Amino acid sequence: MSFITHAQLRAFHAVARAGGFTAAARRLKLTQPAVTQQVRALEEAHGVDLFHRRGRQVELTDTGAALHAITRRIFELEDEAAHLLASVGGMQRGRLRVGADGPYHVIGIIAAFRRRFPGVQISVTIGNSQAMRESLLDYRADVAVLAEDDGDERFLAVAYGRHPVVVFVDRDHPWAGRRSIRLAELDGQPMVRREEGSSTQRAFDRALAAAGVRPDFVMEIGSREAVHEAVAAGLGCGVVLAAELGRDDRLRAIAIADADIATREYVVCLRERRDARAVAAFLALAAEAAQAPEGWRGAALDRASAGR
Repeated sequence: MSFITHAQLRAFHAVARAGGFTAAARRLKLTQPAVTQQVRALEEAHGVDLFHRRGRQVELTDTGAALHAITRRIFELEDEAAHLLASVGGMQRGRLRVGADGPYHVIGIIAAFRRRFPGVQISVTIGNSQAMRESLLDYRADVAVLAEDDGDERFLAVAYGRHPVVVFVDRDHPWAGRRSIRLAELDGQPMVRREEGSSTQRAFDRALAAAGVRPDFVMEIGSREAVHEAVAAGLGCGVVLAAELGRDDRLRAIAIADADIATREYVVCLRERRDARAVAAFLALAAEAAQAPEGWRGAALDRASAGR
């Protein structure tokens, strides 16, 4: 078996992430020929092509993509080891990358985590549930705060909240003055829907199917904010988590009186990474909040962040 050096793997990983040798060299603070030499040595030692080269841009071959999946894990574990050694005696330093399918789901628990571990650097990425799970699988996120547990055994999910789904309309809509509607009233009504990856839309679709209700979906849009704008423009009704509508004077929320449609809130991580220090601390915070009575989650997070 041919020998692989750490420098070769690091050079390959940097090129795969950066999409080119020059950009990778800048990240590694090396010369471009040095990076090229390391990758070429790795390819020649094993008789493989790891990249399709197209001028300054490169694209992973099938072999390169498979190797990149491994090097992501290698260098993520290397980072974890460095953070562990730096934070002996308590999580005084470190990094946590959080994904979320909406800002409302994540801000409260991040604030509590920051109060308890102020030295840990946190970055947040927002996207739909499907995209955030892909980030976990690709090791681009450590944990994700999502409105759905899809039962995938690769993930560990800790439930810590529940949010009702409501219909919303523009302020000039005939229903704008109503407090509630029946689900059947949406049959044939113009509606704007979220994309397939939206957990809110999936929960609503399940309720529609169970009731045999068929709205007229006039448009599908890939972001919550864009749906708000479409509804405000009078293109149709929309659905949203009650707490996510915000204070937009153009929109009116309406409860669904005869259907209990809701999403759960989960903190999700790769099962294999559940014991990483920052991940475990985040999961523990969510578990403590889940034990609080309904409506007391904020107080529970405050107590947890204070270590009480």
